[in-house]
Amino acid sequence: MQKLKFLILLLMAPGFSMVGQNVPEMNFSRFEPRLHKNNDTTYVINFWATWCKPCVEEIPGFLKAASDLKNDKVKFVFVSLDFPTQKESRLLPFIKEHGMNEQVILLNDPASNQWIPKVDSQWSGAIPATLIYKRKDQTFHEGSLSYDELITIIKSK
Repeated sequence: MQKLKFLILLLMAPGFSMVGQNVPEMNFSRFEPRLHKNNDTTYVINFWATWCKPCVEEIPGFLKAASDLKNDKVKFVFVSLDFPTQKESRLLPFIKEHGMNEQVILLNDPASNQWIPKVDSQWSGAIPATLIYKRKDQTFHEGSLSYDELITIIKSK
């Protein structure tokens, strides 16, 4: 009976889906600490959406980089800017179809004019956009990155 109760609670949890991985939905204040970790790991924070063609085109290169660097201290976080109403119909199927095993977060914060400059003061808000950092050493890139460009930036950290 305890296992059944646990399973029911799990299935009812926000963001849980049988379609793919758990994708938490959060506002920027809850997400922001992920932009300021101070340890020996390099973080690759990619802002993207399923409706953004350049974003979708660069995802395979990012997934290849994540796979190639799986034994290094590199953590990939894919921050989806998809509409929350399309999480079940677009985002989760996309994640499953592309085998995205890295962390995916659905950023649900309509006050983008307030949080975009907190990611990078030069960011216009266009996607794809990627923040790569290790401690205080950070690189921000607005626009698509190829696999080779991404690896070069990561290795420079």
